Amino acid sequence: MRLYVATHNKHKIREISGILPEFEIVADNPAGVVEDAPDFAGNALLKVEAIAARHPGEWCMADDSGLEVDALGGAPGVRSARYAGEPSDTEANNALLLKNLEGVDDRRAHFTCAIALAAPDGTRHTAVGRCMGSIALAPCGNAGFGYDPLFIPDGCTETFAGLGAEVKNRISHRARALAAAAEIIASPSGGAAAVDGF
Repeated sequence: MRLYVATHNKHKIREISGILPEFEIVADNPAGVVEDAPDFAGNALLKVEAIAARHPGEWCMADDSGLEVDALGGAPGVRSARYAGEPSDTEANNALLLKNLEGVDDRRAHFTCAIALAAPDGTRHTAVGRCMGSIALAPCGNAGFGYDPLFIPDGCTETFAGLGAEVKNRISHRARALAAAAEIIASPSGGAAAVDGF
């Protein structure tokens, strides 16, 4: 089954394709969409609407995700990709996060992924996945992208970047949200789903 995904991020497409091998993933850049919603689900809905009009009668999907750190009041949150400012800069984001956590003992955090689906019949659905963990004292690992070198999932001793794609794709926030989204596609009457924890 073909699934149009609102993104231009090649890392995200690779990750989604690895988690949902039963789908033919087709990237569609939602260029021009201003992600100004107050939460992840709202931003995902903005992006899916942007591409759904181009693919009537097809399943379309968009996600918005980010890192929320307890000691920072949930920051970087919906500003995760642009935490250090525009344009988006992963190294600067990671450096700013570590700076803002200097001397902080409580390093609990979680990743959230919200997925919005546009069904062929015009209905909209959402799914949310979370992965609990903590922030490392320094970057570690070479795999992944974004904050992966800093995020240690609960129950693990390595960061997402150290665990590698195979493990990350089983336990990540995006894996959980995509599993829920796949269930919605298989039986769309449910409308919304959430998967939390580790």
